[in-house]
Amino acid sequence: QEQLVESGGGLVQPGGSLRLSCVVSGSIFSIYAMGWYRQALGNERELVATITSGGSKHYADSVKGRFTIPRDNAKNTVYLQMNNVKPEDTGVYYCNTTRGTFTVYPTAAWGQGTQVTVSS
Repeated sequence: QEQLVESGGGLVQPGGSLRLSCVVSGSIFSIYAMGWYRQALGNERELVATITSGGSKHYADSVKGRFTIPRDNAKNTVYLQMNNVKPEDTGVYYCNTTRGTFTVYPTAAWGQGTQVTVSS
């Protein structure tokens, strides 16, 4: 059974950096594109970054140029490198599968997520 375990969140000042990790167990990592979603308080969950199994990366306009999404296939891990963070990046971050280049397509049960708070 697939399991997603996110970590690396915390409190960071505006302009700072943070790296999130998501360890994926099960077969989905080698089959699907992976992505990072985030949910701010009172908002719907949104997709912010994706990476296909071939390494093609795509980003929401709100994070383009600031976030990157590397993956380590040997470790079944996908990362979200967050640079120059802004208060509007605050939220709970989750990983899950995606489809195509930038399509919401979660196929696994959601993990617990990791909280990111950007505040001075």
